[in-house]
Amino acid sequence: MSKALRLSEKWFRRGLWLVALVFASFLIGLGGTIVGDLPKVEAPLQLDDFLDRDAAQALRGQVKEARQAEQEAQTALEQARLQHAKARSETQAERETFSNWLAARRATQRAEHDPEVIARTQALDALKAQERRAQQAVQAQDQALLDARQAAQAAQQRLGRLEQGGYEKMAAERRKVELRVFLYRLALTLPLLVAAGWLFAKKRKSTWWPFVWGFIFFAVFAFFVELVPYLPSYGGYVRYVVGIVVTALVGRYAILALNRYLERQKQAEALPEQERRKELGYDVALARLAKGVCPGCERLVDLKDGVTDFCPHCGIGLFDRCGACGTRKSAFARFCHACGAGAAPSGMASPGAAPAGAVPSGMPPAGAAPTGTPPHGAMPGAAGNR
Repeated sequence: MSKALRLSEKWFRRGLWLVALVFASFLIGLGGTIVGDLPKVEAPLQLDDFLDRDAAQALRGQVKEARQAEQEAQTALEQARLQHAKARSETQAERETFSNWLAARRATQRAEHDPEVIARTQALDALKAQERRAQQAVQAQDQALLDARQAAQAAQQRLGRLEQGGYEKMAAERRKVELRVFLYRLALTLPLLVAAGWLFAKKRKSTWWPFVWGFIFFAVFAFFVELVPYLPSYGGYVRYVVGIVVTALVGRYAILALNRYLERQKQAEALPEQERRKELGYDVALARLAKGVCPGCERLVDLKDGVTDFCPHCGIGLFDRCGACGTRKSAFARFCHACGAGAAPSGMASPGAAPAGAVPSGMPPAGAAPTGTPPHGAMPGAAGNR
């Protein structure tokens, strides 16, 4: 159809398509902002909302106390180990000193050193007793640390079981929230898609078609881009079922549209040629001719052979002769391309009537075919058929 448009009209149409795209982009931006803010209508989910608050607080307090006791026991154990290491070091040093002193005592064999032997032995025994007490303190702190750790683990396990039930409830509620948000989006985008379908069917060729197409682009984008990614997926079932339903609806519409088109074509081909020409628009006819198809039945026809004047499929006239100069021209052209004369309305001339400006009967013009011989490219009886 673009070949039949004026140059300025082509650029105006391109500009209007640009207007449609810009209009659609602004609508898409606004719609995306609204759709993105829809989840905010639902309160954010928190784990505590699905727990027994008193029981949860008590268990968390127990866990906190057990952790604190574990930390204190760990600190006390480190101190006890330090004291035990110190006592063991003192005992070891005293034992080495006592051993050296005994060796010197045996060498001198002096009896006056016997009381000192007893005193040193008692001091060494006291250090060993202190070391044992430090070791017992370490063992006691080990036991305290183990008890605190086990108590903390037990409290944490009880809290974990309680929170597990809360997580399950929160997951179920989250699925409900996702479904509600999806329904909000569906309630927003589905009417837009329905309105776009109505505009496509009724208003796409109206004066305001750029805004109509802009709204159609926006509605299609909002439904298939903004909505589809948020389909709640319960194991993928919903996503696949929705895809099957949408595919079935689109396929059904396409099949019915094809059948309606074929039925309209059959009915149109059964009409007289003059009525069929009235149904064809000028630009539509020229666009189909430019594609090498019949404007009436849209089947392929060889339009460049120079002899085909009628469609061999439906019989509609494709070429005729100019009433002023006799040049072969398109039957759908409004003016002759050779002389510029206006084309006579189809069906106005009676069969066998000579066109205006034609040479009288019996006096063929120079170069014309002999009498009784049809002109080149014309079919015998074509005028009568038309």
